[in-house]
Amino acid sequence: MPKKEETHEDLKNLLGYMGIEILVAINNGAKNYETIKLFSGLPISCINGRIPVLRDLGLIKQNNDEYFLTEKGIHFRKRLEVE
Repeated sequence: MPKKEETHEDLKNLLGYMGIEILVAINNGAKNYETIKLFSGLPISCINGRIPVLRDLGLIKQNNDEYFLTEKGIHFRKRLEVE
């Protein structure tokens, strides 16, 4: 059976507050764990738990030790701004 694409609401529920804060931090220029921590104000343990989820959902990608939004992540982030 093909994998169903998540809806915007599904993504919001899966990510929760912390996941969205990390996504926003990366969108605002944070590239690694330390800058994500500084931009989001979240503890490293929360970031450690959410980064794999963001990656698995296809919202961010990793290049060496840096994180970037994917096209899907950019689109999701823009939809958050209009809510």
